[in-house]
Amino acid sequence: MQTTTVNPLPQPQFSHAGIIWIKLAVLYLIFGISLGIAMGASQNFTLRPVHAHVNLLGWTTMALAGLIYSVFPKAGESRLARLHFWLLNLALPVMMVALSMLLLGHMAFAPALVIAEIIASVAILAFAANLFLNLKQ
Repeated sequence: MQTTTVNPLPQPQFSHAGIIWIKLAVLYLIFGISLGIAMGASQNFTLRPVHAHVNLLGWTTMALAGLIYSVFPKAGESRLARLHFWLLNLALPVMMVALSMLLLGHMAFAPALVIAEIIASVAILAFAANLFLNLKQ
């Protein structure tokens, strides 16, 4: 009796950069959900804006960027993608700490928040430029 081997379907080749984005996004998701659970358990919703920013900028934005960079590897491997990655991943933790401290009444953190927000905005502009330059029909 002769057996035949069935070759599995070829696996798509995803961009390494996209995978890193997605893994970091999941870490932000875990942190955001944990913060939400802690706020719900304590019934103290002071850090609600931090929860929203972590989930939107950390989880959603990074996951979408990772998926886009996986589907379009040229964009994911560009210098603009690296700039986007480093600026956002340096700004976001600083922004979350500074926003937390402001919400807890420590106004001295306002300049750090503004600087981190500007850096995050530049990261998003780098992402937009990357897509417009590297995604062709």
